[in-house]
Amino acid sequence: MGLVQYSDNGLFAPHKIAQAFRTTSEEVARTAGLGRDAVQRKDRIRSDKTQRRLREMVEVINKVEPRFGSQLMAYAWYRSEPLPGFSGQTAMQLVRGGRADDVLDYVDAVDAGVHA
Repeated sequence: MGLVQYSDNGLFAPHKIAQAFRTTSEEVARTAGLGRDAVQRKDRIRSDKTQRRLREMVEVINKVEPRFGSQLMAYAWYRSEPLPGFSGQTAMQLVRGGRADDVLDYVDAVDAGVHA
């Protein structure tokens, strides 16, 4: 899906992300490695850190969605599937740890036929 479905007035909107993944804004915050206030207070939603984490999460999920056939399945993969070569960590754990670029590189490598 396009990024516009997750946005509101040019910003990533936690409530729209939650709606797309059939979960709560609080769960979206936890999944992105943010506190509950980050998705409830308007000034925190607009912060660079919140927007960066939401963007990283959505980028990873959008990148793998074609592989799984739905955004719900891609979200489940993001949260629960350990990635080879990352000590059993999931994409979610890596994004929460500031390693979204590593996840995106991993997905690109797998898509290119390189086994990570």
